[in-house]
Amino acid sequence: MLKIAVQAKGRLHDDCVGLLNDSGISITSGVRMLLSHAQGFPLDVLYLRDDDIPMAVAMGAADIGIVGLNEVMERDANVDVAMELGFGRCRISLAVPKDSDYNGLEWFDGKAIATSYPKILNRFLKEHDIDAKIVEIAGSVELAPAIGIADSIFDIVSSGSTLVQNGLVEVEVVLKSQAVLVVNRDLAPEKLEDLEHLKFRFESIKGSRGMKYVLMNLPENAIESALGILPSMKSPTLLPLAEKGWYSLHTVIAESELWDKIEQLKAVGAEDILVLQLENLIR
Repeated sequence: MLKIAVQAKGRLHDDCVGLLNDSGISITSGVRMLLSHAQGFPLDVLYLRDDDIPMAVAMGAADIGIVGLNEVMERDANVDVAMELGFGRCRISLAVPKDSDYNGLEWFDGKAIATSYPKILNRFLKEHDIDAKIVEIAGSVELAPAIGIADSIFDIVSSGSTLVQNGLVEVEVVLKSQAVLVVNRDLAPEKLEDLEHLKFRFESIKGSRGMKYVLMNLPENAIESALGILPSMKSPTLLPLAEKGWYSLHTVIAESELWDKIEQLKAVGAEDILVLQLENLIR
């Protein structure tokens, strides 16, 4: 049986629980829980702080874990990244006060940079031959310039609204991060099969997110035009209707393209377009 480490609370907790639920795996979660047994898959769930997950997996306290790539790189843990999960996207960036005379990375020479990610920042500074002082702060990093602790910050950025609220501007993206599945490098052979089954479920959920299943009725003379508009997994499905000369066309469309494609399809003669949620995409 696999043991997976997930966040007890925080930015990725709800997404982790959602991914497991969508994969047919139900778990009991709560901020005071340490361990629970999952239903629907041979899996125990260990609830930890996000920054403890990489080391827990590396040391074998958990077999696998779901955590941000930024935490994996900061802890420099001896784990393998088995797959990217597509949620929890953010970036780790350098930001300076908006009224600074910023003119490039050389601006940071001789400056103090506040961060909760000193290892990632130190590697970046060395790579670019920048001599800056790293001020390690556990939280509220964005306040450091305002209270005189540092000249700039290096921190997680999602929407950027927190930077704006604190009079800061993002000037350099150092790392693009998202939730990843990490695996202990010495995972017992008997657990590898369970891991592959779990990854298969995760891949099917990941592949279906942001996709819509679309059905429409088309006159026969519009089929060629519609096929030129539509994406598909291999090719769209065409089924003849009871009314002669009409067909039902089925396909999958990315949500980001949906309305543009629908307008084009209606223009060539598509009718009765039905859009459905795609729950799983199994390849």
